[in-house]
Amino acid sequence: MTETPRETDDGAAAYVCGDCGRAFHSEDLRVLHRGVRHPDALDAAEQDAYREVYRDEERAIRSFRIRALGVLVVLYFGLLFLYVIYAS
Repeated sequence: MTETPRETDDGAAAYVCGDCGRAFHSEDLRVLHRGVRHPDALDAAEQDAYREVYRDEERAIRSFRIRALGVLVVLYFGLLFLYVIYAS
């Protein structure tokens, strides 16, 4: 069920779920919502779109976790080295 975006009160485009009427700021968020909340209402093309968007979201989350871990490791060892330098 492909729908065109409509404008909200603040002028931003909103994509609306055809089943429950909930509005989203991007098409990807609407596709993810429909895949999670209304999986029985999806046709084959929508299921493929959901899988693709889900994979992209999964990659983005994995990338964020790796970068966040890297920042934490650098911060930890940086503070540890500062402690060693200034505590002695």
